Amino acid sequence: MTRVLVVDDEPQLVRALVINLKARKYEVDAAHDGASALAAAAARPPDVVVLDLGLPDMDGTEVIRGLRGWTRVPIIVLSARQASDEKVEALDAGADDYVTKPFGMDEFLARLRAAVRRAEPVTAGGTEAVLTTGSFTVDLAAKKVHRGGTDVRLTPTEWHLLEVLARNAGRLVSQKQLLQEVWGPAYRTETNYLRVYMAQLRRKLEDDPSNPRHFVTEPGMGYRFEP
Repeated sequence: MTRVLVVDDEPQLVRALVINLKARKYEVDAAHDGASALAAAAARPPDVVVLDLGLPDMDGTEVIRGLRGWTRVPIIVLSARQASDEKVEALDAGADDYVTKPFGMDEFLARLRAAVRRAEPVTAGGTEAVLTTGSFTVDLAAKKVHRGGTDVRLTPTEWHLLEVLARNAGRLVSQKQLLQEVWGPAYRTETNYLRVYMAQLRRKLEDDPSNPRHFVTEPGMGYRFEP
């Protein structure tokens, strides 16, 4: 059973989320501030974290960084903040998705299912593969990336995007295909997601992110991974 940690200081919203999630057979823990959230995550590690940014004791991005210090659990941000730079800050800190309040419960649940799906180990195919570039190594079987002799910490969404590109190494993968495989059919037009996450992969893996060698943009079409 999938465990969800809901972190929000609005009692009515927490109650609505808990009721809807439990009705769909999720296990749910709730926390009303950042310190409680970090303690709850350590005591009972969740499969997904649903996190408000405006917490009473600390900013939600601090909670994201605290979690990312030891876990790659998917994090879905819920926030009334709509400014693009605040969304980018949360994603850069390690969030996997961003839902703006107010939101529809059906859309939220679809994003939650997508986050769980992205975090699941890939079993199809069963072929072990290691791709080596001049800068880093991608181990598709172990779901790890090594650069400079150390592991590179990727969020589940970053890994899923890299995995799709790596499994199609040398071939153009369309924007629509990437969006559908990584985020789901409802996101086939959300090209801004690709721009944000491709920029994150380049910052983490390219020697010169402004002049990428491995994550190549084909303008208006898609992206290509060149080992």
